[in-house]
Amino acid sequence: MAAKAKLPQSKLRFSPKVAELKLGAYTPQSQRTGAIARKKGMSAMWDEWGVRVPVTVLQLENVQVVSLVKTSNPDHPRIQIGYGIRKEKNTTKPLMGHFKAQGVKPKARLFEFPITPDAALPVGTEITAAHFVPGQLVDVSATSIGKGFQGVMKRWGFSGGRASHGNSLAHRTPGSTGNINPGRVYPGKKMPGRMGGKSATVLRLPVMKVDTALNCIWLKGSVPGPDEQFIKVRDSIKLVKHKLFPEGASVPFPTYIPGQSPELPRELIAKTGGQDPLIPRAD
Repeated sequence: MAAKAKLPQSKLRFSPKVAELKLGAYTPQSQRTGAIARKKGMSAMWDEWGVRVPVTVLQLENVQVVSLVKTSNPDHPRIQIGYGIRKEKNTTKPLMGHFKAQGVKPKARLFEFPITPDAALPVGTEITAAHFVPGQLVDVSATSIGKGFQGVMKRWGFSGGRASHGNSLAHRTPGSTGNINPGRVYPGKKMPGRMGGKSATVLRLPVMKVDTALNCIWLKGSVPGPDEQFIKVRDSIKLVKHKLFPEGASVPFPTYIPGQSPELPRELIAKTGGQDPLIPRAD
């Protein structure tokens, strides 16, 4: 059996210690780490024009860097983030060994995020809500709410059969699923089945508000999953005609560092900008 290939030690990049962490300069090529948050529910807020905006509240609690994952390409490392605190008696022995080796407390949930080498963080670094900038765009990923076994009208939006005029017990049926040629059902045919309970991602959600005291962020729109669901939040990556950060924003890079980053007020609210939508335009 052939031995596994090993990378030269010169190409392995190790993260610095927490005491050595310093602020850096963000570049468009940089990719910061994401964070793990917990969905607290939906609410509403009003922007500077008085327009009501539906928002989802996400809270970060004891979010720390657990380890820096080395990949086959040293220029594309990954970082492991943990959320919350789990009791040792409820943690498996392999995970306990992993946490003890890294010198961190057991975490309730672990996720990995791809980063660039300049955004590497030392183990134990805390990620707070100040990591995000009001007005920036983020991508959120979570497991959607499970709906159970559903029919084609609810699952795929089929119109169904007629309500009357000759229809007998076929009001919500899918209808024909094939024909005599090729004499089979094509793979991927939209049919009844289990709905929801799968990983879903919503792109480019604006950060409307950051609360540094409650360690919460307000995102415009809805987020997959029920309340108390673990949510992966990271900087948006699919930017076509959008800007990741608002103009003139101070981006904490690689993250917000207390003592080095400027002190922030409790609430940071995004500015929608543009023209007042309540005033009719003179076109």
